[in-house]
Amino acid sequence: MKKNRSKGIERLAEFAKKDIAEVLTILESSIDGITNQEAKRRLEIFGANEIVHEKPPPWYVELLKAFVNPFIGILIFLAVASYITDVLFAPPGEGDWSTIIIICIMVGVSGVLRFVQEYKSKTEAQKLKAMIRTTALVRRKDVGTIEINIDEVVPGDIVYLSAGDLVPGDLRIIRSKDLFVNQAVLTGESEPVEKYAELPEDKKLSKRLSLTDLENMCFMGTSVVSGSGVGIVVATGENTYLGSVAESLIGQRALTSFEKGINEVSKLLIKFIALVFPIVFVINGLTKGSWFDALLFALAVAVGITPEMLPMIVTANLARGAVAMARRKTIVKRLDSIQNFGAMDVLCTDKTGTLTLNKVILVKHMDVHGNEDERVLRHAFLNSYYQTGLRNLLDIAILEYGKERGMDESILERVYRKVDEIPFDFTRRRMSVVLESGVAGSKKRQLITKGAVEEVVSVCSFVEYRGRVIPLTEEIKAEVFRMVEKLNEDGMRVLAVAQKNDVSPEGVFGVKDENHMVLMGFLAFLDPPKETAPYAIHALKTHGVEIKILTGDNPVVTKKICKEVGIEVKGVLLGEQMDSMTDEELMVVVDSTTIFAKLAPTQKARIIKVLRRKGHVVGFLGDGINDAPAMREADVAISVDNAVDIAKESADIILLEKNLMVLKDGVVEGRKTFANIVKYIAITASSNFGNVFSVLIASAFLPFLPMTPLQLLFLNLTYDLSMTSMPFDRVDRDYVEKPKKWNAEKIKHFMLWFGPASSIFDIFTYLMLFFLVGPAVLGGSYYSLPAELKTQFASLFQTGWFVESLWTQTMVVYMLRTKRIPFLGSFPGPPLFFLTMTALLVDTFVPYTVFGEKLGMRALPPFYFLLILVPAIVGYLTLAHFLKGKFLKRYGDLF
Repeated sequence: MKKNRSKGIERLAEFAKKDIAEVLTILESSIDGITNQEAKRRLEIFGANEIVHEKPPPWYVELLKAFVNPFIGILIFLAVASYITDVLFAPPGEGDWSTIIIICIMVGVSGVLRFVQEYKSKTEAQKLKAMIRTTALVRRKDVGTIEINIDEVVPGDIVYLSAGDLVPGDLRIIRSKDLFVNQAVLTGESEPVEKYAELPEDKKLSKRLSLTDLENMCFMGTSVVSGSGVGIVVATGENTYLGSVAESLIGQRALTSFEKGINEVSKLLIKFIALVFPIVFVINGLTKGSWFDALLFALAVAVGITPEMLPMIVTANLARGAVAMARRKTIVKRLDSIQNFGAMDVLCTDKTGTLTLNKVILVKHMDVHGNEDERVLRHAFLNSYYQTGLRNLLDIAILEYGKERGMDESILERVYRKVDEIPFDFTRRRMSVVLESGVAGSKKRQLITKGAVEEVVSVCSFVEYRGRVIPLTEEIKAEVFRMVEKLNEDGMRVLAVAQKNDVSPEGVFGVKDENHMVLMGFLAFLDPPKETAPYAIHALKTHGVEIKILTGDNPVVTKKICKEVGIEVKGVLLGEQMDSMTDEELMVVVDSTTIFAKLAPTQKARIIKVLRRKGHVVGFLGDGINDAPAMREADVAISVDNAVDIAKESADIILLEKNLMVLKDGVVEGRKTFANIVKYIAITASSNFGNVFSVLIASAFLPFLPMTPLQLLFLNLTYDLSMTSMPFDRVDRDYVEKPKKWNAEKIKHFMLWFGPASSIFDIFTYLMLFFLVGPAVLGGSYYSLPAELKTQFASLFQTGWFVESLWTQTMVVYMLRTKRIPFLGSFPGPPLFFLTMTALLVDTFVPYTVFGEKLGMRALPPFYFLLILVPAIVGYLTLAHFLKGKFLKRYGDLF
């Protein structure tokens, strides 16, 4: 792998050292790019521009994998043993293939069903993921500048980069302006690095360059933080540097709460298996005399304790949840994020577009005294029109308002010429353009800046005050801030506008030139609250989700919006106050703070990290470049379809509609998904544990196996097949009102409470079968019968327990799937009811069929059902209902 990486760097270093003209020649391109026809040809040669970390295997590999599990392993082992004993060593012409055929049927049904369900689930998930588009802006020789899907980018394409873009391939920079790129995905550097069009001479002469030395190269998978640039694509897809290291990046993502929960439950089941297997093996070996039969039976018991369909049911549950959420305009990129969505108890979000309409309207343009001023509007319009970075809602509002007031873009372009710009970044919170106007001999250059009030005022030394330009004193500053605060209190967001004339005619402009400026005035914007926001806030609060606002905006404006939509503000914390606090100090106040204002991107990420350390499951809703670090820290990252590329790539879930009500629906769907997964695990594991507990008791006293290995596996298969409908079960409304998290300890208690309870009625069934049914049917007690009838006695006993076990195991599902009274207070989902009832009917009649005979079963007498089965079922369900009440009082919830 290291060798592949070094080769990749060497190849990129060659492009970095060459002149642009040479690079264009090598790639057979031009400064205007390639034609669309040539791009199609290259796409066929180089393939789609995508990094596939883990290529999905072909369907036939998936089919084979569906047959790789302990259940099928034991069945195959039994088939081999049956072949040896019943066919290979049988007298000529007397070989019995029936057991092998039955096993093959069971293997086929189990494997094919699992394959169909999992393949269908994965296909649905891929369809949903394909709905999310990431694009790149490229120049093609025959059609000009166009936006295309990122997977259509090919070597030789000319790509335009701006803030918020994902770099769509390995690029050689042609020109750049304050282009800062985040390379953390490749280098681990937390700070963005600046990219230039040329490599320094000393590096051109160096024989060995590292990735960080390639200052005129951008790499696929990195993201643009600020500035702009143009580059030519030198490599795409698997041929990029990211492609060469993709394998090493697989699996580096931290475990989610969902994965941790599954792992905890798996460890719990393994402990039970490790405890039970040797005990069953030794007891049956000692009491029955056949150690081979004891091994087969112990293996069957070990498999029986495991919820065999767990992987398939988990996948089906998650896929069903994803499809259900898609109907609510929510696309799930990572299936297991659905459970994290449901477990979320804190949602962090900005206010713009979430609490508000995301339709910013410019309502005032004024001087420092609050009077309307056309010059302030014109300078703001010029700033927004000529900047090439990411245009936000404020820029759009300025441009639309300016056009309504008669500002003609074509006239402006004849009067003004753009010289340079200083792009926006989240530290300065302002951006500037340098414009030139006038005719030769009397040209005028000016720097126009707009941005957050405090940040713009901080670079101003002068102010336009009552028609004159005078020094900006502390008294005037205080007057200005009082006016801005009043606008904020009215719910308006305010930007400041400043300018400086006669700027240097030479050189490249940068942040250092933003000084000694003249404060001109202000722009005031309104972003009204959404009508649905108060209802959504109430719905989320009702479902146990607390909302915290993380914003770069003014705390006064944010507080007013929160008040209008019904968010109770418990506390406000500013970014500058956070900087002086340790993580431990922040942990003390983070729960009691609702608004975090004036934040930088790293501060948002820090808040998420601290909330998680306090045990919260945190969701973050973001759509901007500054949201990406926080999204990576969150348990579940949520974005919107019109977000910047880096936000969409960081997201687990994407909303096609930026609406908190949609989030509430997603939370509920996540909790339903989790409910049905944990329902299956807890109920199945407890029932299986009860069966194993019963087997241990029976093995110690019975002179024969309580059930043959094949019967036990068939019972397990039948039950698990009926449980494949669990993803479609109904979930009680009160269950989804609070966040739910994995709790392996509670599942263990659930198994210990309800598992042995079933053994009471299994023992009742044993006694009735051994002392009543057997003697009544065969005319004597087991020990008084000849050897042939003893075999029939054992078969009758095993059949009776097979039927009773399936009935009690299935019927208790209805009892334990809800904390209400079954059927009266909560009816199961139709698919679950239909499949479980079908399983009961089929397995009740199996002993009366040829198939049952091949399984070693016998027809049961009618009085068995009246005297044994009905009392056992009624008694067990009554006890389970009683225990359920006690369990709920102690633990609050069943699962």
